[in-house]
Amino acid sequence: MSAARSLRQLTTAASRISSRQFSSASLFGLSVVAKKAAQVPATSRAFSVSARSLKAGSSDVALVQKLSEELKYEVEENANAEVPQCLTAFESQGIWKIQDEPGNNEVVFTRQFGNENIRLVFSVTDLHNQDPQEDFEREEDAEEEPPTGDVLRVVVSITKSTGPGAVELDMSCQNGQFLIENIAFYEDAKLGRDTGLEADWKRRGLYIGPEFSTLDVAVQEQFEKFLEERDLGESTAFSLPEYAAYKEQKEYVRWLNNVKGFIGA
Repeated sequence: MSAARSLRQLTTAASRISSRQFSSASLFGLSVVAKKAAQVPATSRAFSVSARSLKAGSSDVALVQKLSEELKYEVEENANAEVPQCLTAFESQGIWKIQDEPGNNEVVFTRQFGNENIRLVFSVTDLHNQDPQEDFEREEDAEEEPPTGDVLRVVVSITKSTGPGAVELDMSCQNGQFLIENIAFYEDAKLGRDTGLEADWKRRGLYIGPEFSTLDVAVQEQFEKFLEERDLGESTAFSLPEYAAYKEQKEYVRWLNNVKGFIGA
């Protein structure tokens, strides 16, 4: 979700909370109305409910209107938005193949490197905007500048056409860096490729390796060079959060349009 949309939603939520502050007189009035409704003969109430059930809900029109307003705002706000440079760069370089289906939450990047099959997966819901001020306040004695920018979680799996096994890396990328959390090894290469529920269940029962930060510094440095050689370095780490934000915006507009059409049908 974009930072601008988050700010606008916070402002709207604040005004909505304010409008819900009922006075005691209003609550008393509602109670009186409810009591009078209870006094209506059962046959009359049943007829009223039955007639209303044949039509759309009374809130449908208002909801469709609000969805239309939100859709109009998002379309106008992004009317002049250009295709992100990361997308044109990926297409021009031809290193990665991108599987990005409209309506899907996940995006899959694949490539060949020698005898290796590399697969990178991320979900647009795993994109988070980090508030540098909030993190900075948690560490009063912090001497370094707080991190900024979007953080995106990614999973990279590597299999080889010449042998069994698979390596899977859980990482996040921020500010042009891939931050490795752990590196798992699976004897069965299918566990590195299969995204089904059964494979996911099997992976959960296996050892996922030590925390990357606990490895010897020299080992950490060599792993980082290993990734850079496979185009998992600074350039790609900068590009993926940008691509995820672009994808999330498209899906949000698509969602607004679909839900509006469904409610108004």
